[in-house]
Amino acid sequence: MLNNILLQISVAADSLATTVDANGDIIPQEESISVLQLLYDGGLFIMLPLAVLSVIAVYIIVERIFAVREASKSEDNFMNQIRDFIHDGKIDAAQSLCQSSDTPISRMIEKGVSRIGKPLTDIKEAIENVGNLEIGKMEKGISTLGTIAGAAPMIGFLGTVIGMIVTFHDMFTAGNEVQVSDLAGGIMQAMVTTAAGLVIGIIAYVGYNVIVARVQKVIYGLEATTIEFMDVLNEPSK
Repeated sequence: MLNNILLQISVAADSLATTVDANGDIIPQEESISVLQLLYDGGLFIMLPLAVLSVIAVYIIVERIFAVREASKSEDNFMNQIRDFIHDGKIDAAQSLCQSSDTPISRMIEKGVSRIGKPLTDIKEAIENVGNLEIGKMEKGISTLGTIAGAAPMIGFLGTVIGMIVTFHDMFTAGNEVQVSDLAGGIMQAMVTTAAGLVIGIIAYVGYNVIVARVQKVIYGLEATTIEFMDVLNEPSK
Protein backbone atom coordinates (compact mmCIF):
# COMPACT_ATOMS: atom_id res chain seq x y z
CA MET A 1 0.00 0.00 0.00
CA LEU A 2 2.73 2.45 0.98
CA ASN A 3 4.68 1.68 -2.20
CA ASN A 4 1.63 2.62 -4.28
CA ILE A 5 1.45 6.04 -2.63
CA LEU A 6 5.08 7.04 -2.37
CA LEU A 7 7.74 7.28 -5.06
CA GLN A 8 8.40 3.81 -6.34
CA ILE A 9 11.66 2.70 -7.88
CA SER A 10 11.93 -1.03 -8.54
CA VAL A 11 15.39 -2.31 -9.17
CA ALA A 12 16.57 -5.90 -9.39
CA ALA A 13 19.24 -5.75 -6.71
CA ASP A 14 21.44 -8.57 -7.90
CA SER A 15 21.37 -7.68 -11.58
CA LEU A 16 21.81 -3.87 -11.33
CA ALA A 17 18.43 -3.01 -12.88
CA THR A 18 18.72 -5.62 -15.64
CA THR A 19 17.32 -9.08 -16.36
CA VAL A 20 18.41 -11.76 -18.80
CA ASP A 21 15.94 -13.52 -21.11
CA ALA A 22 16.10 -17.13 -22.35
CA ASN A 23 18.43 -16.17 -25.22
CA GLY A 24 20.89 -14.50 -22.89
CA ASP A 25 19.96 -10.98 -23.99
CA ILE A 26 20.06 -8.29 -21.35
CA ILE A 27 16.71 -6.58 -20.83
CA PRO A 28 16.64 -3.39 -18.78
CA GLN A 29 14.43 -3.59 -15.72
CA GLU A 30 11.49 -1.23 -15.96
CA GLU A 31 11.64 1.68 -13.54
CA SER A 32 8.36 3.06 -12.19
CA ILE A 33 7.49 6.39 -10.59
CA SER A 34 4.10 7.12 -9.06
CA VAL A 35 2.12 9.85 -7.31
CA LEU A 36 0.58 10.89 -10.60
CA GLN A 37 4.00 10.75 -12.21
CA LEU A 38 5.26 12.93 -9.39
CA LEU A 39 2.61 15.56 -9.98
CA TYR A 40 2.98 15.32 -13.74
CA ASP A 41 6.74 15.66 -13.60
CA GLY A 42 6.51 18.76 -11.45
CA GLY A 43 4.87 20.74 -14.23
CA LEU A 44 1.14 20.72 -14.91
CA PHE A 45 -0.03 19.91 -11.40
CA ILE A 46 2.16 22.69 -9.99
CA MET A 47 1.51 25.30 -12.66
CA LEU A 48 -2.28 24.94 -12.36
CA PRO A 49 -2.36 26.03 -8.69
CA LEU A 50 0.07 28.82 -9.50
CA ALA A 51 -2.20 29.98 -12.32
CA VAL A 52 -5.18 30.00 -9.97
CA LEU A 53 -3.22 31.93 -7.35
CA SER A 54 -2.11 34.47 -9.95
CA VAL A 55 -5.71 35.12 -11.01
CA ILE A 56 -6.83 35.50 -7.39
CA ALA A 57 -3.92 37.83 -6.60
CA VAL A 58 -4.54 40.09 -9.60
CA TYR A 59 -8.27 40.22 -8.85
CA ILE A 60 -7.72 41.17 -5.20
CA ILE A 61 -5.14 43.82 -6.09
CA VAL A 62 -7.30 45.49 -8.74
CA GLU A 63 -10.54 45.22 -6.74
CA ARG A 64 -9.01 46.50 -3.50
CA ILE A 65 -7.23 49.43 -5.16
CA PHE A 66 -10.51 50.67 -6.62
CA ALA A 67 -12.40 49.97 -3.37
CA VAL A 68 -9.87 51.87 -1.23
CA ARG A 69 -9.81 54.70 -3.74
CA GLU A 70 -13.59 55.03 -3.43
CA ALA A 71 -13.35 54.88 0.36
CA SER A 72 -10.80 57.70 0.41
CA LYS A 73 -13.06 60.14 -1.42
CA SER A 74 -14.57 62.96 0.60
CA GLU A 75 -16.13 66.33 -0.11
CA ASP A 76 -13.83 69.27 0.58
CA ASN A 77 -16.52 71.27 2.38
CA PHE A 78 -18.18 68.33 4.11
CA MET A 79 -17.01 68.97 7.68
CA ASN A 80 -17.59 72.73 7.37
CA GLN A 81 -21.21 72.07 6.45
CA ILE A 82 -21.58 69.60 9.31
CA ARG A 83 -20.18 72.19 11.71
CA ASP A 84 -22.62 74.84 10.51
CA PHE A 85 -25.61 72.51 10.74
CA ILE A 86 -24.71 71.38 14.26
CA HIS A 87 -24.12 74.93 15.51
CA ASP A 88 -27.45 76.01 14.00
CA GLY A 89 -29.20 73.05 15.60
CA LYS A 90 -30.09 71.53 12.22
CA ILE A 91 -29.43 67.92 13.16
CA ASP A 92 -31.77 66.50 10.51
CA ALA A 93 -30.00 68.50 7.80
CA ALA A 94 -26.64 67.16 9.03
CA GLN A 95 -27.92 63.59 8.87
CA SER A 96 -29.32 64.13 5.38
CA LEU A 97 -25.95 65.48 4.23
CA CYS A 98 -24.21 62.39 5.61
CA GLN A 99 -26.69 60.05 3.92
CA SER A 100 -26.21 61.76 0.57
CA SER A 101 -22.46 60.94 0.63
CA ASP A 102 -21.66 57.22 0.46
CA THR A 103 -18.21 57.23 2.09
CA PRO A 104 -16.77 55.78 5.31
CA ILE A 105 -16.33 59.30 6.69
CA SER A 106 -19.96 60.23 6.09
CA ARG A 107 -21.18 56.99 7.68
CA MET A 108 -19.02 57.62 10.74
CA ILE A 109 -20.21 61.21 11.11
CA GLU A 110 -23.83 60.15 10.58
CA LYS A 111 -23.53 57.79 13.54
CA GLY A 112 -22.02 60.59 15.61
CA VAL A 113 -24.74 63.06 14.61
CA SER A 114 -27.45 60.55 15.51
CA ARG A 115 -25.98 60.30 19.01
CA ILE A 116 -25.85 64.04 19.68
CA GLY A 117 -27.27 64.75 23.12
CA LYS A 118 -25.62 61.73 24.70
CA PRO A 119 -22.29 61.83 26.58
CA LEU A 120 -19.30 62.60 24.41
CA THR A 121 -17.64 59.30 25.35
CA ASP A 122 -20.66 57.41 23.98
CA ILE A 123 -20.58 59.45 20.78
CA LYS A 124 -16.87 58.84 20.28
CA GLU A 125 -17.25 55.12 20.95
CA ALA A 126 -20.10 54.86 18.42
CA ILE A 127 -18.03 56.65 15.79
CA GLU A 128 -15.02 54.41 16.44
CA ASN A 129 -17.17 51.28 16.16
CA VAL A 130 -18.39 52.38 12.73
CA GLY A 131 -14.82 53.25 11.79
CA ASN A 132 -13.63 49.76 12.73
CA LEU A 133 -16.32 48.24 10.54
CA GLU A 134 -15.27 50.44 7.63
CA ILE A 135 -11.63 49.48 8.11
CA GLY A 136 -12.62 45.81 8.10
CA LYS A 137 -14.38 46.33 4.77
CA MET A 138 -11.30 47.99 3.27
CA GLU A 139 -9.02 45.20 4.48
CA LYS A 140 -11.15 42.47 2.91
CA GLY A 141 -8.95 40.02 0.99
CA ILE A 142 -5.65 41.56 2.11
CA SER A 143 -4.78 38.57 4.29
CA THR A 144 -5.40 36.27 1.33
CA LEU A 145 -3.05 38.38 -0.77
CA GLY A 146 -0.38 38.10 1.90
CA THR A 147 -0.82 34.34 1.99
CA ILE A 148 -0.39 34.12 -1.79
CA ALA A 149 2.77 36.24 -1.56
CA GLY A 150 4.29 33.64 0.75
CA ALA A 151 2.79 30.45 -0.66
CA ALA A 152 3.38 30.96 -4.40
CA PRO A 153 7.21 30.86 -4.23
CA MET A 154 7.05 27.78 -1.99
CA ILE A 155 4.75 25.98 -4.42
CA GLY A 156 7.06 26.91 -7.29
CA PHE A 157 10.05 25.60 -5.35
CA LEU A 158 8.14 22.36 -4.69
CA GLY A 159 7.69 21.98 -8.43
CA THR A 160 11.43 22.44 -8.95
CA VAL A 161 12.27 19.81 -6.33
CA ILE A 162 9.85 17.35 -7.90
CA GLY A 163 11.24 18.11 -11.35
CA MET A 164 14.77 17.47 -10.15
CA ILE A 165 13.70 14.18 -8.59
CA VAL A 166 12.24 13.13 -11.93
CA THR A 167 15.43 14.24 -13.72
CA PHE A 168 17.66 12.22 -11.40
CA HIS A 169 15.30 9.27 -11.81
CA ASP A 170 15.76 9.52 -15.59
CA MET A 171 19.53 9.70 -15.11
CA PHE A 172 19.41 6.56 -12.98
CA THR A 173 17.36 4.59 -15.48
CA ALA A 174 19.50 5.74 -18.41
CA GLY A 175 22.69 4.56 -16.75
CA ASN A 176 25.84 5.29 -18.74
CA GLU A 177 23.81 6.31 -21.79
CA VAL A 178 22.57 9.54 -20.24
CA GLN A 179 23.13 12.63 -22.35
CA VAL A 180 23.24 16.23 -21.13
CA SER A 181 20.74 17.24 -23.82
CA ASP A 182 18.30 14.68 -22.46
CA LEU A 183 18.45 16.25 -19.00
CA ALA A 184 18.47 19.92 -19.98
CA GLY A 185 14.78 19.99 -20.84
CA GLY A 186 13.76 18.43 -17.54
CA ILE A 187 15.94 20.76 -15.52
CA MET A 188 14.63 23.78 -17.41
CA GLN A 189 11.05 22.66 -16.83
CA ALA A 190 11.79 22.25 -13.14
CA MET A 191 13.17 25.78 -12.90
CA VAL A 192 10.15 27.27 -14.66
CA THR A 193 7.91 26.49 -11.70
CA THR A 194 10.17 28.36 -9.29
CA ALA A 195 10.36 31.33 -11.66
CA ALA A 196 6.57 31.39 -12.00
CA GLY A 197 6.12 31.12 -8.25
CA LEU A 198 8.55 33.95 -7.62
CA VAL A 199 6.87 36.23 -10.16
CA ILE A 200 3.45 35.61 -8.63
CA GLY A 201 4.85 36.03 -5.13
CA ILE A 202 6.51 39.34 -6.03
CA ILE A 203 3.35 40.71 -7.62
CA ALA A 204 1.26 39.67 -4.61
CA TYR A 205 3.83 41.08 -2.18
CA VAL A 206 4.05 44.46 -3.91
CA GLY A 207 0.27 44.62 -4.27
CA TYR A 208 -0.16 43.75 -0.60
CA ASN A 209 2.13 46.55 0.55
CA VAL A 210 0.58 49.09 -1.81
CA ILE A 211 -2.92 48.29 -0.58
CA VAL A 212 -1.87 48.30 3.08
CA ALA A 213 -0.25 51.71 2.63
CA ARG A 214 -3.40 53.11 1.00
CA VAL A 215 -5.65 51.64 3.69
CA GLN A 216 -3.42 53.13 6.37
CA LYS A 217 -3.72 56.53 4.70
CA VAL A 218 -7.51 56.26 4.78
CA ILE A 219 -7.38 55.21 8.44
CA TYR A 220 -5.41 58.35 9.28
CA GLY A 221 -8.10 60.37 7.51
CA LEU A 222 -10.85 58.66 9.50
CA GLU A 223 -9.03 59.35 12.76
CA ALA A 224 -8.49 62.99 11.82
CA THR A 225 -12.17 63.39 10.93
CA THR A 226 -13.23 61.82 14.23
CA ILE A 227 -11.08 64.27 16.15
CA GLU A 228 -12.44 67.17 14.10
CA PHE A 229 -16.04 66.09 14.72
CA MET A 230 -15.46 65.78 18.47
CA ASP A 231 -13.94 69.26 18.43
CA VAL A 232 -17.10 70.54 16.73
CA LEU A 233 -19.21 69.08 19.53
CA ASN A 234 -16.95 70.72 22.11
CA GLU A 235 -17.18 74.13 20.46
CA PRO A 236 -19.60 76.62 22.01
CA SER A 237 -22.75 77.25 20.00
CA LYS A 238 -23.04 80.53 18.13
